[in-house]
Amino acid sequence: MSKTTPEQNKALVLEAFDTLFNKRDYAAAERFWSDRYIQHSAHIGPGRDGLFNLVRTLPDTLSYENQLIVAEGDYVIAHGRFSGSGRPAAWIAADVLRIEDGKFAEHWDVLQDEATEAQSVSGLPMFGDKFPA
Repeated sequence: MSKTTPEQNKALVLEAFDTLFNKRDYAAAERFWSDRYIQHSAHIGPGRDGLFNLVRTLPDTLSYENQLIVAEGDYVIAHGRFSGSGRPAAWIAADVLRIEDGKFAEHWDVLQDEATEAQSVSGLPMFGDKFPA
C-alpha cells in the first residue's frame, strides 16, 4: 500500500527530472533514484548508475519539459520532451516510474522523435501547441 499520495508522487517525479536532466546535479539526484533501481529502457545501462552515466555523456544543453503527468498509486506517467541532446530531433517521451519508499524503484519509457509540421500527418504537434522550429 502506498504511503504517499498521487500528488506527492507527481511532484517527486517533476523535481527529480529537473534535478537530473536540467540542473545536472548528480549528488542531489541520488536521493530520488533507489540504489536498487531497475531500468527497463533498452538504450540505458542497468541501475541508477546506467542512467546517470548516460546523462553525463549528453551535452549540457540537454533539457526536460513536462507536458502532462498522471499518477495512480505508486505509478507515475510523465509525458515530456527531452531536447538539446545532440540528436537531430527532440525525444517525446512517456516515462513510467514505480515509486517505493519515496524513491524510483523501476522505470520504463516509450520514445519517439518529435515530428516537424511537414512530417505530421495529423497536422498537430506531438508536444504542446507548437511544432519545433
